[in-house]
Amino acid sequence: MTAITPGIALGLIIYWFDRHDREPIRLLVKVFVMGIIFVIPTVIVENILSFFNVFAGIFGTAYTAFIVAGVTEEFMKRQVVLKYVYFNPAFNEKLDGIVYCVMSALGFATIENIMYVVFRFPDVESIGLYRAFLAVPAHMLFAITMGYYLSLAKFSTTSEQSSFFFKKSLTVPAVLHGIFDFILMSEIKILMILFIPFVIYLWITNLKKLNIYYNDSKNSFDDEFR
Repeated sequence: MTAITPGIALGLIIYWFDRHDREPIRLLVKVFVMGIIFVIPTVIVENILSFFNVFAGIFGTAYTAFIVAGVTEEFMKRQVVLKYVYFNPAFNEKLDGIVYCVMSALGFATIENIMYVVFRFPDVESIGLYRAFLAVPAHMLFAITMGYYLSLAKFSTTSEQSSFFFKKSLTVPAVLHGIFDFILMSEIKILMILFIPFVIYLWITNLKKLNIYYNDSKNSFDDEFR
């Protein structure tokens, strides 16, 4: 239960936020499941990229954190949304970008959690707690950033704006993911001191993004029924 509860709980919270124009359950489940399935190509790509990690010391750690994990995982999670819902008529407001990206990320994080908690470290209780309170929520926060920019791309009025935000929908969450992993993997004391402030920063900035789109959804709903 420790492995799957965080993903399900966070998914229900995001579903609650989308209460003014809720997405079809079948689409949400589909994106969640595809997030799980896309772990397979992600692991393959990460193994290939790791093979080419010729850097030593801190540079090797940075390569693993930003390229192997950050770029690869965020790219795959975004691909789920692009492939299965981005052009679906149900994706009709900005909040939807966050909802679908979070569902994809939580599917990914849930299977990753099972791999760590059940198979790799079954006897280390702290791993389950760490992943429940830090790793899985972090995947959700990266996804909020991704969905925020992906919606800006989808609903932009010009192709230039759309292209700009589309690129940011990958680069920004990938960088945030890379920083998160790099701090933990580097084991540099001064960086570890900055870890909790960085996590707080992630929560504050992404809750603001979520709140902006929540208010947009609420205002659109209110206008429709006036």
